[in-house]
Parts: sequence; structure tokens; C-alpha cells
Amino acid sequence: MSRPVLRRPSRPPLDVAGATAVVTGAAGGMGEHIARGLGRRGAHLALVDRDVDGLERVAGLVGDESPGVRVSTYVADLSDRDAVTALAARLRDAHPDVRVLVNNAGVALGGRFVQTSEADFDWLLEVNLHTPIRLTRALLPLMIENGQGQVVGLSSLFGLVGPAGQTAYSTSKFGLRGFNESLASELDAEDQPVGVTSVHPGGIATNIARNARTASGVDPDAVRA
Repeated sequence: MSRPVLRRPSRPPLDVAGATAVVTGAAGGMGEHIARGLGRRGAHLALVDRDVDGLERVAGLVGDESPGVRVSTYVADLSDRDAVTALAARLRDAHPDVRVLVNNAGVALGGRFVQTSEADFDWLLEVNLHTPIRLTRALLPLMIENGQGQVVGLSSLFGLVGPAGQTAYSTSKFGLRGFNESLASELDAEDQPVGVTSVHPGGIATNIARNARTASGVDPDAVRA
């Protein structure tokens, strides 16, 4: 029996020049390089992070590299649900020309499930899963109205495999992968002009491990190791 062929909408190449790209976790690491790359392609930028100094540094670099690009910075704690709700409204109102949303921000939490408190588990899910969903909900209608767009979700290798000691992190990244893939299928089925990309990086030398939390039940000697 032959398999049914999935029809993909025919979308033109994404043109970001002159439109706005929103990048979370933009104060360093992958977010910084994504932002600078989009700036070099002519996209105006809305950069989100909790690191004030890092955001200003990246905004300055973009200004030096791409002087015609407008850069707006938004300081927000993405683990705070109310702050994310307010951020989504500000982005929606300030950037009606949004064409790209890069859900890059993420946090890490080491420890087995039985060692991880409910509060720490929920903290990670807020940043890694719920915030991308909320921002997508706020900005996707604008992209559809604008006639072109792309939602990019940074999942992980641990959104494909679930190793021991990464229960919370893998839960969030499998969840983001499922959200990205299902949303892509829905938009394709509706022949919408917006695509969805799910990215699964392996180990990259960013600050996520340095800034990671450790579950309160993990033995201190294991933490040091």
C-alpha cells in the first residue's frame, strides 16, 4: 500500500529585509548570532532577554554591522508569566510588521525527576515551553495578516532523546518539538503563508550550562563533579 503524499504549500523564499524579527535569548550565545545574521539580511530587530548589559552589547554590534537596521530591546524575565503576557502585548503593538519569531531563549536544570522540586520543574517549563507558545499566539496572527512569516523554535537534541538526569529539560524540548511540528502541519493544511522550523542543536558552547540550575535533591559532590 502506498503512503499518502503530504502536500506542502508553495511559499516564496522568506524575505526579512525591512520587516521585524523577534529574537528571544538575544543577549548572547546562539541568540546573539541569530540576531546579527538577521540584521545583516536587513531585518529590523526586537531583541528579548533578562540581561540588560548583554542586550545593549548585542544591539551595539548590530548597529555597527548593519547601520540601516532598527533595533529595539526588551528586558523581561521569561519565567514570569505576567511579564511574558505584558511582553507579548508590547511586541504585538510595537511591531505590526513582524515576519520572524525566533523562540531561542532557554534554561537548563540538572537532576533526576525525584530530585527535582515542582517549583524548579515549573520554572523551566515556563521559559522553555510556555513562553514560546504565548509569544507565538500573540504574533502569529500578524504574520498571517502580513502575508509571510516564519516561526523558529529552538528545541534540542534532548527533544529527540531523553537521557537520565534531564527529565525537566527533555520534557520541555519534546513539548516544544511537538508544538512546532503540529503547528507546522496545521498551517500547511490551511495553506497559510507562515512556516515553522524546529531546530535540534547538540552541544554548543553557550552560557546555558554555566547558568543552569541544579535540582535541590542532587548530592553536592555530584554538582561539583
